[in-house]
Amino acid sequence: MEEAHLVTSPRLVLTFSKRKKQKPDFQDSDMIRSSPFRTSQVHGSKHSEVYGFVGSISTVVATVIFLIWAYVPDKLLESIRIRYYPSRYRALATPAYLMMTLLLGLEFYIGLNFTTTPHPTSLNTLFDEYSLELGEFDPQMEEGDERPIDPISDIDITSFSDVMFSSSDFM
Repeated sequence: MEEAHLVTSPRLVLTFSKRKKQKPDFQDSDMIRSSPFRTSQVHGSKHSEVYGFVGSISTVVATVIFLIWAYVPDKLLESIRIRYYPSRYRALATPAYLMMTLLLGLEFYIGLNFTTTPHPTSLNTLFDEYSLELGEFDPQMEEGDERPIDPISDIDITSFSDVMFSSSDFM
C-alpha cells in the first residue's frame, strides 16, 4: 500500500509530482488543527539556520587550514605534494595587521566622537533645536478646577539643580 504524504506548500507539490509512484494527500487545514494528537508538522529548515551552520563549519575549516599552514614544516607539506602556499611571513603579519586595523579604527571612532561633542561649558549641552520648555496653563482656570496633565517638556536646569543640590536633607 502506498504511503500518503501531507502537502503543506506548493514546493512539496512539485517534488511529489516529480515522483510518480507517490501520491500526495491533500488534507484540509481544519482537519490538521482539529487533531489533538498532532503536535508538530513537517517543516523545512530556515535559511538563516542553514547559512549559520555553513558559516560556522567553514570558519572552523578555514581556521584549521590556517593553523596547518602556519605550523606544519615545509618538508611535511611537500611530502603530501603541497608545493604552492603563501610565505610564512603572512602567518604572523596578517593577524597583526588585522588587529592593528581594528584598534586604529576604534581610536578613530573615539576621536571623531570627541571632536563632534560640544564643550561641557557650552549651552548646546543644555538646549538645542528639539528642546521643549514647559508651557503655561490657561490663566482663566479657577482653583477648584482640575489641572490637566502637563505637556511633554524638558526639565529646566534650575529646577533640577534645586531638587538635587538643595540644602535641606531629604533623608
